[in-house]
Amino acid sequence: MLKVTDLFVAYGQSEALHGISFDGNKNETVAIMGRNGMGKTTLFKSLMGILPVKSGSIEVAGSEVSKDESFVRVAKGIAYVPQGRMIFPTLTVEENILTGMENSQSRRIPDDIYALFPVLFDMKRRKGGNLSGGQQQQLAIARALVTEPKVLLLDEPTEGIQPSIIKDIAKALNEIRKIREITIVVSEQVLSFAMDVADRLFVIEGGRLVHETSRADTDVGRIKQYLSV
Repeated sequence: MLKVTDLFVAYGQSEALHGISFDGNKNETVAIMGRNGMGKTTLFKSLMGILPVKSGSIEVAGSEVSKDESFVRVAKGIAYVPQGRMIFPTLTVEENILTGMENSQSRRIPDDIYALFPVLFDMKRRKGGNLSGGQQQQLAIARALVTEPKVLLLDEPTEGIQPSIIKDIAKALNEIRKIREITIVVSEQVLSFAMDVADRLFVIEGGRLVHETSRADTDVGRIKQYLSV
């Protein structure tokens, strides 16, 4: 569903990603683990088309997207939940979700969205800015899901969220993957969350993928070493 091959990304003359290659299958969650400043957000922004790719290939369901603008990538099946959530604080919950449905025929929020996130149904008339961090994260995921993505990218979804809500988000992501049979890619520093949701884990360091493991074979101690400063 997602195939990234030999991806190089630069900020001006400074190269940030040095030949990243990985893939994500249908109905699979992949975690990109790494400390701050190692290239996680750069990778996600380049997958979404916010940062240009210097060279390499990004394919979604067999379609090359690396030269496409962001809105074209959304149409081809990529959805992105950025770090910090970026919801619209002055819009209601319902209005926030509808912003993800600009190109939809129905303009009606699918029932399964509220089934996944019941708290959003209860708060649909409330302003996004009045929600807690965890509720805003659920709202950002809901807004991304209504675009009917094949690939869902989540950049640091647990950042600044209390542990009980992190468990709820993990449960929701596992449900989403099963129901929609999509590919989910999360960037993460919280290993327990990654182990709850990911089938495979990659570690990024200095703009390169330096370690890959399946969840079953994960050497927790080794990954913790990569994540410790």
